[in-house]
This record gives sequence, C-alpha cells and structure tokens, in this order.
Amino acid sequence: MSEHAVIIGAGAVGCLSALELVQRGWRVTVVERGRLGMESSWAGGGILFPLLPWNYTEPVNRLALAGAAHHATLCEQLLAETGIDPQFQMCGMRILPPFDLAVARQWCQAHSIASELESESLWLPQVAQARNPRLMQALRALMLKRGVTLLEHTQLLPLQQDSGRVNAWQDSEGHVFDADIFVLTAGAWSQGLLGRHALSLRMKPMRGQMLLYQLPPATLPSLLYQEDFYLIPRMDGHILAGSTVEDVGFNKATTPAIATLLATRAAALLPQLADAEIIKHWSGLRPGSPDNVPVIARHPAFDNLYLNTGHFRYGVTMAPASAEILASLVCGEAPAVNAEAYAFPKPG
Repeated sequence: MSEHAVIIGAGAVGCLSALELVQRGWRVTVVERGRLGMESSWAGGGILFPLLPWNYTEPVNRLALAGAAHHATLCEQLLAETGIDPQFQMCGMRILPPFDLAVARQWCQAHSIASELESESLWLPQVAQARNPRLMQALRALMLKRGVTLLEHTQLLPLQQDSGRVNAWQDSEGHVFDADIFVLTAGAWSQGLLGRHALSLRMKPMRGQMLLYQLPPATLPSLLYQEDFYLIPRMDGHILAGSTVEDVGFNKATTPAIATLLATRAAALLPQLADAEIIKHWSGLRPGSPDNVPVIARHPAFDNLYLNTGHFRYGVTMAPASAEILASLVCGEAPAVNAEAYAFPKPG
C-alpha cells in the first residue's frame, strides 16, 4: 500500500500540495476545518504577482515569481480536466504614483519583468490574474478525480504529542487520524494547531476587506494599483476593490467605515465606480508572517510533520512553487527553488 499523507488545510497551498504528493504515488487525505478554499484563498483578489515587489525581500519574490510562472499551465490543465475555467488572464497591471520609479525599473530589469513608463505610471504587461474562487472549485474537482479523500468541517485539536513522531492527530469529535506524514497548510490557524509545538513560529491572522462592483465588461482593461490599493477587473465586468491589512485577531467582521474608505478610493481611481452599486463586501484572514516569508520545512521536533504555511498575501500566487518544494522535501528530492529561506524559524 502507498504511503499516506494527511494535509491539514484546504486552501490553494494545501490542495496543490495534495496533488503534488498524489503525483508522486502518495495516498492523501485533506482535512479542512470549514469548506475547501473558503478562507483567504477565496477572499483574496487572485493577482498573480507580488504587489510592488521591489519593496519585498528576495525570498518572497523568488517564490512568488516561481509560483506565478506555473499558473497559465495549471489553469489550462484544470479547465481541460474538470471543465471549470479559472479564467487566467495576462491583463497587465498599471501602477500609479507615488512609488520609487528608479528602484522599480531597476528591479524589473534585474528580474526580466517587462515594464514601460507611460506618463507617470508604470505599466507591467506580464502581470496576470486568476479568478480565485473558480480556481479553488477546479482544484477541488481535480483532487477528487485524483482520488484524494476530502474531509470538510473537521476541526483538529492542537497537537498533543511529545516530540519525535506524530503517531496520530485528534479532531474535536474524538476521531483520530493516523498517517505516515502530516502536512500543516492551515494558514492563519497553523500556529494554534501546533499549540505548544509552535515554538518560535510567529504567525497571526491579518484581516483584509474587499468590495465587489459590476460594470460593463472591459470598462477597466487591466489591474490598477496605487498606494496599497487595487482594482481587479474580471472578464464578465465584475471589479474587485481592496484591500485592507488589519491586525484584529480572528475577527472576520466587515465594517462600514472600511466600506466607505474602499469605495472612496475605488471612485478616485475609476470614476465610473462613484455611482455603481456595491454588490458585496467581505473579508478574509491572511496568514501573517514575519517579512511575508512562509515556512516550507519539516518541523524540528517531529520527523514526519511538515509545514507549508504563512504565505501572507501571496498564498494563491506562491502555491504551485510552494507545493513543489514541499513534495520535494518529503520525497528527499532537491527542490527546484532553493528552500533554505523557508526553514522553520530558529529561536531568537
């Protein structure tokens, strides 16, 4: 019988980690506290590029660009095998001032990212997006097609075992899960699930609120960004506006004040939105991590517990590359992307 992996968390990172292990011959069970893909993987905007990457460290950009490079092929595969179109589109992104133009152009040149200066804005034609709720629906369908066991509405308790090896992990109903390996991909909930075994891990929820509008298709042809605020146009004319970064714990409530702020900024960037109805206002909890760097590594106290979590704003973007690294580590292969920067944090 093939080796068995239990993956804890069914966001983009967890789903793609499951598919990578299945491809390598593993039997995989994915355990999700709620519904697949309905936390930050659903709530985000689906921009497949680090926002102002010249402001991030190289480990963030390396993983984000590696992950983004997989998405066109991934979305084609998902459409072909599930019939669900994630609506990948290389629509480009226009960055409006203020930003450091010299630093931006230097970074783009160093990383072979096409850029054009148009008036005072910077045009990045290679930036793509995917419609992340549809991406998650397609990943669900492909996982089930590949034989992955999916257990939703299953809340695991904090890890109770001592160091050495995780023999089993219990849920809130008293069910016990055993496996050859466990992979923690639970995003903002990861630190809590590790309990006393979180050690030096520092991860916390960071709320982001978004608005949704509907205008005629092609009203906004590309992504538009200014000072940590963006508009994302979908193929059918929906436009997403966001997002905040709020340190409020596990509070997913939306607030009228933020709705007003987002609507004001949206109308300033695209005047047609001033009179448009707000169709939806929602929030999600990102897995905040120091410097936005995720942990993709074996837990130092357990020989069969791995982490692939803490991707902050870029879980969907980084997920394909993160899943490849995780599967390589599990199977004793050399990762395609250098994984040293994503090691479990050392004390101090």
